[in-house]
Amino acid sequence: MTNGIQLFAGRASRDLAEKIATSYGISLGNVKVLEFSDGEFQPSFEDSVRGQDVFIIQSTMPPSDNLFELLLMVDAAKRASARKIIAVIPYFGFARQDRKDKPRVAIGAKLVANMMMAAGVNRLMTMDLHADQIQGFFEVPVDHLFASTIFFSELEKLNNGNLIMAAPDAGGAKRANSYAKKLDTGLAICHKQRKKANEVAEMTVIGDVAGKDVILIDDMCDTAGTLTKAADLFMEKGALSVRAFCTHAVLSGPAYERIENSKLTELIVTDTIPLKQHSDKIRVVTVADLFATAIHCTVNNQSISSQNVIS
Repeated sequence: MTNGIQLFAGRASRDLAEKIATSYGISLGNVKVLEFSDGEFQPSFEDSVRGQDVFIIQSTMPPSDNLFELLLMVDAAKRASARKIIAVIPYFGFARQDRKDKPRVAIGAKLVANMMMAAGVNRLMTMDLHADQIQGFFEVPVDHLFASTIFFSELEKLNNGNLIMAAPDAGGAKRANSYAKKLDTGLAICHKQRKKANEVAEMTVIGDVAGKDVILIDDMCDTAGTLTKAADLFMEKGALSVRAFCTHAVLSGPAYERIENSKLTELIVTDTIPLKQHSDKIRVVTVADLFATAIHCTVNNQSISSQNVIS
């Protein structure tokens, strides 16, 4: 406990939370999780949180137990008389369900926001939401951090004057364009058509990548189908190399196999989601310092945007 501040971690983000706590300069609070034989679980704070500002760090990638564990921890902190409860969600799960894109489907991101509000969250801190408008689903402040803060330093090391930014689909054009403006490079876009979710049927390139070192920019990499198809297509169009920068390493299904077999030189991701397995083509950069900075600013009522880590 330091100056009325405590940091706790859910089981899904324990490693990242340890790094955040170290960067902030305090130790993680003690949480125990009682597991019943039928799979039910009950987290409990082993340290008093009465009158404290409690930061609970947990990404909400599948399984949904990760989300529910966070909700239970928020509820426990509220019932233990915490002064404020800040949910730190490096990867906000269900963010792809931000609208009704076809009849008779749920808006999952809004439902998650409703549950977080009902549980008692006073503030939310997250990174690179799949859809920016999700911030508006909450009735409390949302600190939306950008991984570009750490990616830019990595890109500057690679910038030999021959880079071109690229988006793997039209939806990522805005994000890739912001990188292109910052680094004063060109922009290419892949246009893709899907027959069903997680499966790309056809892809074409808009822009000239011949003789260029291509940098693919995206917020997440799930099955890596789009990313690897785009990389292979860029190489066919005459690119010298293709690297990808993706904030959230979801990497499900055949993702690792596809990355290994693709023409990607390297995939750079953050540790918002822990890797399931090792790959020589995947490099991880940590977001711990960014979150520690944002927490420090929140605690001290300082501007987070002035630190260039937030929208």
